[in-house]
Amino acid sequence: MATYGPTLAQQPARTQQARPPSLLRDLTSLVRPGQWSKNLVVVPLGLLGAERPAGRLLGGAVAAVIAFTLASALVYLVNDISDRDRDRSHPQKRNRPIAAGRVKVAAAVTFAAVLVVLLAAAVTGCALLDVAPAGAWWPVLAYLALNVAYSRGLKHVPLLDVFIVALGFVLRLVQGALAASSPVPDWLALCVFSLCLMLILGKRRHEMSVGGVLHRPALRGYTVGFLDQLLVFAAVLTAIAYVLQVQNSAVFGAHGTAVAMLTAPFALFGLARYLQLLVVDSGGGNPSRALFKDRVTVSNALVWSCLVGGSALFVHTAS
Repeated sequence: MATYGPTLAQQPARTQQARPPSLLRDLTSLVRPGQWSKNLVVVPLGLLGAERPAGRLLGGAVAAVIAFTLASALVYLVNDISDRDRDRSHPQKRNRPIAAGRVKVAAAVTFAAVLVVLLAAAVTGCALLDVAPAGAWWPVLAYLALNVAYSRGLKHVPLLDVFIVALGFVLRLVQGALAASSPVPDWLALCVFSLCLMLILGKRRHEMSVGGVLHRPALRGYTVGFLDQLLVFAAVLTAIAYVLQVQNSAVFGAHGTAVAMLTAPFALFGLARYLQLLVVDSGGGNPSRALFKDRVTVSNALVWSCLVGGSALFVHTAS
């Protein structure tokens, strides 16, 4: 049989060259741009308490997203500075710029100071422009204070370590509502808390199987069986809070019960699918990546979104 061109053995080997180190790229990775979508998703949920979002409400929500993006970036950076020695013992985290020595501690501290100035300027600017009153920004300050306590030692206390991180997402939701002068949806706050708690517990479960307890001392207070029980508890609480939120939401009015019954199976399926990915497929190290790359989860989320959006449009048109 005739052959055309060089054979596989004759073809020159392709060498994959690593990208040269870049201080700008390392500094950017320290503030986790891939995690900023959490603020973009959670903070605007505070608008669900508003009866009719207007330009002022949307402006406040955008300002809250920017403020919490800067605040969370600062938290990621400070945590990497304080955890640099422990990160060196982790199979993946040892490649982080500070732990690997590519970014000096002095440069990281300077970068953190810049973020503090930008955050202060953003909050002050919003107050001066009357986007939101100065007193409406306490969730950002509470988030920073909570994470200082977390970094100083609470992250080593079992249960507190996961509850504090989940509470940070509730503060995002509250900030979005306050910045937009909108009531805080109470059942939605509980739903966000329990859902985030479930995702964080799943991450802890994955860490136990990958890095052991040396990297994260708080893992000494957990077992896989205990984490599995907590995961089920958090999933059930999320489902209940979701149904109650939809049922009592001003967006759906008198049709809230019907919308809750219509969309609840898809919400429950999403929770069950995550538990399947975590327990059966040994995923969960990066919940966002695991969920967004799973076609079943993405398809289910699209159907759920269409049902919720379609229901909201139907209620609005009917009224």
